[in-house]
Amino acid sequence: MATAPEAGQLMALLLKVGNAKKTIEIGVFTGYSLLLTALTIPDDGKITAIDLNRDAYEMGLPVIKKAGVEHKINFIQSQALSALDELLEDQSNRGSFDFAFVDADKCSYQKYHERLLKLVKVGGIIVYDNTLWFGTVAMAEESVPEARKPDRHHIIELNKFLAADSRIQISQVPLGDGITICRVL
Repeated sequence: MATAPEAGQLMALLLKVGNAKKTIEIGVFTGYSLLLTALTIPDDGKITAIDLNRDAYEMGLPVIKKAGVEHKINFIQSQALSALDELLEDQSNRGSFDFAFVDADKCSYQKYHERLLKLVKVGGIIVYDNTLWFGTVAMAEESVPEARKPDRHHIIELNKFLAADSRIQISQVPLGDGITICRVL
């Protein structure tokens, strides 16, 4: 369970091209994408990293420390929606993030999107992971393994929602398990 290396490479390129300095990550797990972001942004850059599972984050923490980028990370152990709502309470956070990466509970992606649109600046980037959901989004319902069906529905709804959202420009890229890149308009 980690971002595909080729998707990570593209994210690093997006971070560099966008001169990202202040980022947010929802769903950290052991921190592969977090480490990638921390290595890419400038030394005075900051990442707000949100995850319920501090133990998984701490598994990857020795590598983050060895890379010398721990000072860039503000880890928040919390439900993502409540952490995002708390960030939104501080008006200075609105429109202040350059980049967001989401790889968490698929059923909440649309709710995250609404909050992230308020946090990420115009011209900023939001990236959603797993938007092809093991290819099941293109499969006939009867061909989808039972274990994939619940989140498949959420991802299909997200994909339709993002495609129709006039507040963003999107590109769905078939790297890893699919990533959807959204530029905030």
